[in-house]
Amino acid sequence: MSTYVKNIIDKYNNDETRLMDILIDIQSEIGYIPNEAVEQISQSLNISIVDVEQTLTFYHFFSQKPIGDYVVYLNNSVVANMMGRSEVAKTFEEEVGCGFNNVSDDGKIGLYSTACIGMSDQEPAAIINGCVFTKLSPARVKDIVADMRAGKNVKEMFNEYGDGQNNSELIKSMVFNNIRKRGEVLFSDYENGAALKKVVTMTQDEVIEEVKTSYIRGRGGAGFPTGLKWDFCRKSEGEIRYLICNADEGEPGTFKERVILTELPKMLFEGMAIAGYALDAKNGVLYLRSEYTYLKDYLENIIQELRETNQLGENIAGKQGFDFDIRIQFGAGAYVCGEESALIESAEGKRGEPRNRPPFPVQKGYMQQPTVVNNAETLCSVVKILLKGADWYTMMGTRESSGTKLISVSGDCRYPGVYEIEWGLRIRDMLEMVGAEDIQAVQVGGPSGTCIGERSFKRTICYEDFPTGGSMMIIDNKRNLLKDVVKHFMDFFIEESCGSCVPCRALTVILKNKLQKILDGNGVMNDLTELKKWCNMMKQANRCGLGQTAANPILTTLENFPEEYEKLINKDIDFNSGFDLSAAVGESCEAVGRTPNL
Repeated sequence: MSTYVKNIIDKYNNDETRLMDILIDIQSEIGYIPNEAVEQISQSLNISIVDVEQTLTFYHFFSQKPIGDYVVYLNNSVVANMMGRSEVAKTFEEEVGCGFNNVSDDGKIGLYSTACIGMSDQEPAAIINGCVFTKLSPARVKDIVADMRAGKNVKEMFNEYGDGQNNSELIKSMVFNNIRKRGEVLFSDYENGAALKKVVTMTQDEVIEEVKTSYIRGRGGAGFPTGLKWDFCRKSEGEIRYLICNADEGEPGTFKERVILTELPKMLFEGMAIAGYALDAKNGVLYLRSEYTYLKDYLENIIQELRETNQLGENIAGKQGFDFDIRIQFGAGAYVCGEESALIESAEGKRGEPRNRPPFPVQKGYMQQPTVVNNAETLCSVVKILLKGADWYTMMGTRESSGTKLISVSGDCRYPGVYEIEWGLRIRDMLEMVGAEDIQAVQVGGPSGTCIGERSFKRTICYEDFPTGGSMMIIDNKRNLLKDVVKHFMDFFIEESCGSCVPCRALTVILKNKLQKILDGNGVMNDLTELKKWCNMMKQANRCGLGQTAANPILTTLENFPEEYEKLINKDIDFNSGFDLSAAVGESCEAVGRTPNL
């Protein structure tokens, strides 16, 4: 093991900022990261064991103990549960012979629950030894477990592949793109390299000005003007500048980046090169979520092809001094790494904890140098803006939201998938477009967004009204909104908090417990008052977007579905602790053979 670990460390030149890559490679090859490896990493990188362990223990997909020869990560998202996840999970447990978060007695199969894996349009889904299995059923699970028992390679467990590049030799995945609507920007005709040839005839200032004039705003959810961000970074003092593409896509219900990475990688990398030119950045990082590891070989091959055709590397497109290259940085399972400063920390080999601001990343970001973090969709859009002009782009959308937007639609609808729409589409028209009927609610923007009801369906998708990073979950009237959706979202935020801020670490648990009290029939009117007060406190007391929006599942349903809470409330009493002392001591009384005398 010592020689093997040394070879991995040498591969990354004993660079402590590549700790994530070192851990990923060890986990991939050995199946876990033993204490001996931690000690060896510490000595070789000249960092403390604590520094290694704090990164190792932060991420969901790292383990310090064996997790099985076959490792099943079954998605436990809201949409997965809507689509029948519980029966799939039950069958896995029966066939394997152990519960979730455990390994079978023979050490062969490990079962684990995980958050959304970017497959909400084809649930239930699981990742098994890096391969994605979609649309699982109990019968399919039985076949999969039988194949595991027989010792088959996971890629031998399926022979039907998805559409487009999913069927290419370097992917060979059963994932489908489900592109339902093609718009004028991302899914229109595209000639690779044409934008770069035009850009090198322009000055850096002219490129930034064109992006500014297009009024494109970041497509990751925050909506900050892209051209302004580039301008701030360009003017910041620093020895070197960096560009990072955020393709983490950790927001449950979002999967548009998955499709971009599969079908539009050349457009994405061209957009990164254009940004590199405008910023005078020499290095770009594609930060990719671990769940999309199945795309690694394919993306690495595309990057190499672009180097060979002079679209990456030195003197790009014949422009002397235009040097820019890209490396891929994988995460290891942490929702908070979608926040740009937490992503930067992760890319530097650390825990994904958000940084205090100021300074902002455009001033001191990756390696403490000026850094732009842009979403994958944003960078693809920039390619078309530079090709066709800002005036063409601003003809689409609304006054404050120019261009088009990719939305990821999932849940209770006939046509889940990716849609390229113009900003300004009404929610009502979207529901009709995707074949949704008898709708109770739409979760706009994932768990951190807004849950709306029928009264809001006439409103529009745009920054002036309902902004979104892309996730659109549709919930029909057969679902229990508070139990099946809101409670699940609160569990998600509790699990994904980095733990740095007390309100995010503790108040999310208190809010969830208060919600459970109401669901159990023990709530009073004052509980609703306290929920609102504590939810608003979350917005003020946390330092990053995750913490500030972690109470949104409760807060927005309190605002838009008050009747769902009020019908569960005891209106005739002022106080109910919700604590059942008899039940609390029942197990201990049973153990000693006595009856509680309360």
